[in-house]
Amino acid sequence: MRLTTRSRYGTRMALDIAQNGQNAPVRISDIAERQGVSVKYLEKLIRELKLAGFIRSKRGPRGGHMLAKEPGEITVGEIVRVLEGDVSLVECTGDESVCDRTDTCLTRSLWQQAAEAMYEKLNSITLADLMADVKECGEPDKIGTPLF
Repeated sequence: MRLTTRSRYGTRMALDIAQNGQNAPVRISDIAERQGVSVKYLEKLIRELKLAGFIRSKRGPRGGHMLAKEPGEITVGEIVRVLEGDVSLVECTGDESVCDRTDTCLTRSLWQQAAEAMYEKLNSITLADLMADVKECGEPDKIGTPLF
């Protein structure tokens, strides 16, 4: 399974907001410039993250976007789940009706376990963890530098 740009860019966007939105809302055009992603694409992603309760927005000349929760309360797994939808690695683990061998398949449980392991790991990493990793690596404090 490959995560799409939705997950990668959505995580980068949320991380950018976490890094740059501590004192004031962050404009989507600024995020787009820092991350090298189109404003239009980020607007689609931010809409979904807002509906899920991870982002809040403020209108007006000093408006923009902020995290609706603390960075330590938002996991990468949650962001991926919102933006990707189906969390199955293979079709049959999410929908048994796509294969007539689901009851006897020897590999089906392997794919289920692999998906669970991936999401267990993604659920264990918060935006705060990613922010701390950058500072611990001794990297210059370049706020908004793409991490993925």
